[in-house]
Amino acid sequence: MRELILRLARENSHWGYVRIVGELRKLGVTVSATLVRNVLARAGIPPAPKRAASSWRSFLRQHGNTILACDLFTVDTVWLRRLYVLFFVSIGTRRVEYAACTSKPDTAWMTQQARNLLMDLDDRGPQPRFLIHDRDTKFSRAFDSIFRSEGVEIVRTPIRAPNANAHAERWVGSVRRECLDRLLIFGRHQLEHVLRIYIRHFNQQRPHRALDLRPPDRGSGTDPPPPSDPLHSSRPAARPPRRTAPRIRGRGMTIEFVRPTCMTRLSAAERLGNPDAVLSRSDLDG
Repeated sequence: MRELILRLARENSHWGYVRIVGELRKLGVTVSATLVRNVLARAGIPPAPKRAASSWRSFLRQHGNTILACDLFTVDTVWLRRLYVLFFVSIGTRRVEYAACTSKPDTAWMTQQARNLLMDLDDRGPQPRFLIHDRDTKFSRAFDSIFRSEGVEIVRTPIRAPNANAHAERWVGSVRRECLDRLLIFGRHQLEHVLRIYIRHFNQQRPHRALDLRPPDRGSGTDPPPPSDPLHSSRPAARPPRRTAPRIRGRGMTIEFVRPTCMTRLSAAERLGNPDAVLSRSDLDG
């Protein structure tokens, strides 16, 4: 009985002890309100309405499977050109649903990426109910209206509160530490290719602590095999290329560099008369 009361109180934080008594009666269990209150007090659970105040963390836990978080981060190329990366990550599954990059994140580009994301989600399964992003001016009203038209509620984080969008911030740190900080980016096409490979690894192979050290896609794909290490390979090392030997054509002394081949031994006189014959240094000195 005690475990049942505590379970109802923890899974329904807005219920008071009187409400719990009523729910237990529906199950055919008759208890007094004083008993329920004493059980909650001994477990350190305060009665409602103090438990009714839902925190941001509990909100994310309850609706994580229907929440998307998005953000923008920048990547500077070796030519001192700045690129912007827009990405969307699912809070419940930790899966990166969509990512795109550009040098000019204007309103037209942002709204087009929103349409692309919604089309991709239509093919995968249920639509999200909430979208979290900060108050950056790049997230315009036109951008939000695309999601509102599909029934997605926009949640704007407070000003200068990166912890409110911690899942997106965490992914930015991961992609920088594990990928982008180790490479030199020359342009947008290279950045798109690098992000595509990293996101596939992130979704299919990288373990996550929040998912019991399992990847978001539960290992549905495989990474390409790593290149063999020549220092620790069991195969014998490849032999270096053979040095070329000079070929002297006729008496005009035209020299070409070719690879040595097997040939029949000829006398010096026969080889001087044959323009395609190969002469040794001793024949020339003689």
